[in-house]
Amino acid sequence: MPQLSLPIPNTTPIVRRSASKSAIFASDHDDTTFHDMKGVSMPSQAAAAIVPSPIFLWRFKVVLFLLWGVFCCKISWDSVMRMSVDLRDLFLYEAFLYYNPLLLVTLTVWLWGVNLWIFSQSWVNYAKVFDLAQLHLTHREIWKCSTWMTIVVPTSMTAYLYLYSHGEVSLSAFQPVLLYAVILMLLISPFDIFYLSSRYFLLRTFWRIVLPSQAITFADFFLADIMTSMSKVFSDLERSTCRMVNRQVATIAWFEADSICGSHSIAIPMVLVFPYLCRFFQCLRQYKDTKEKNCLFNALKYSTAIPVIFLSALKYHVLPENWVGFYRPLWLISSVINSLYSFYWDITRDWDLSILSRVFLFKSPGLLTNLLYGRAWVYYWVLGTNLILRCTWTYKLSAHLRHNYLTVFTITALEIVRRFQWIFFRVENEWNKMTQKQNLELIEAAKEEDRLLGSAAHSI
Repeated sequence: MPQLSLPIPNTTPIVRRSASKSAIFASDHDDTTFHDMKGVSMPSQAAAAIVPSPIFLWRFKVVLFLLWGVFCCKISWDSVMRMSVDLRDLFLYEAFLYYNPLLLVTLTVWLWGVNLWIFSQSWVNYAKVFDLAQLHLTHREIWKCSTWMTIVVPTSMTAYLYLYSHGEVSLSAFQPVLLYAVILMLLISPFDIFYLSSRYFLLRTFWRIVLPSQAITFADFFLADIMTSMSKVFSDLERSTCRMVNRQVATIAWFEADSICGSHSIAIPMVLVFPYLCRFFQCLRQYKDTKEKNCLFNALKYSTAIPVIFLSALKYHVLPENWVGFYRPLWLISSVINSLYSFYWDITRDWDLSILSRVFLFKSPGLLTNLLYGRAWVYYWVLGTNLILRCTWTYKLSAHLRHNYLTVFTITALEIVRRFQWIFFRVENEWNKMTQKQNLELIEAAKEEDRLLGSAAHSI
């Protein structure tokens, strides 16, 4: 009896092995030849049965991810408990300093993926707003990057704590150094791996932010605004890099206030203020190109963050009575001015108040539409949380919170969440401006065409 084989459609997913080689599904002719040579009867359905379901693979990955998280937490907890009480808080603070900026960057990447996913559900063409290439990263690829970051960063932190608690100080100190070096190499690598075009687009945008010698694009000042929300992340990265360069990892020398990388370092306020200065000069460049006075008022907004940062840093350089009696009231006044000015600019300039109650015009009805579109609570939630988090973000810059790392981490994470919320309305507002401009241009072109046709008919 002849062997029957069912053809496998072209849409059958290809099985990928660890060496990135594809499993070959034989055609009808090759399958029959193979059976005749071996003299073995094998239904082609068996080959299709070895392909796991996408849902099964997703659930399997989730289970592995959770098991890995529990394993890391268990190892970290046991490692911390092995340390002496005197050194426990000290080295927890140091470990947190090395890894908390990378954890916050990971959170930012996750939330940016959420932004792109919701953009894809709406009529907002974010690729056109940012002038992205056709092959830009989608939300799935962004989430893939953030998933790997979520795995690698806590794993390195767990290894750091485990090795130190077991007396391997040199190997422990090598963990954050290795992690930072690998991340830097992946970011600047010229090889066509790990989304080369997207990495270089990001690096070019950073360069344009640092040196605004060209006309400012939407992507330029958008990324610079995100950098202002991550100024504490950049400050911690500077302190971590300083300790690595000066070989102070897994030591207690760095804890001295007057050390090179200590709390008295002038580099801390300089790095904190750097994103605001970049945004300030961007506004001046925009005013030079457009002559719009709003650019000057926007530059004034970013300049109000400078006294907040430097007055806070003075706490480590003046007498306590001078700080309480003179500098602290100035710091409070400047903080209130910066918070209220930034809040006012968000709701009147960066956003359009008419869109706050609906968020997006979604392509099709669904859960997001029912939760967000046309709901008044969205309007009040956005205004309330933006005002509160604007104030707490300024309060975080207070010098006396510098060593309260859990509080600072929480406030910084909330500021990143606020920025993630801000992105929705800022991008939609820009898209609305672009579409309105295009509509006006089409109307003007139609009027010009009618005028030309009318004058030609009159000549005839």
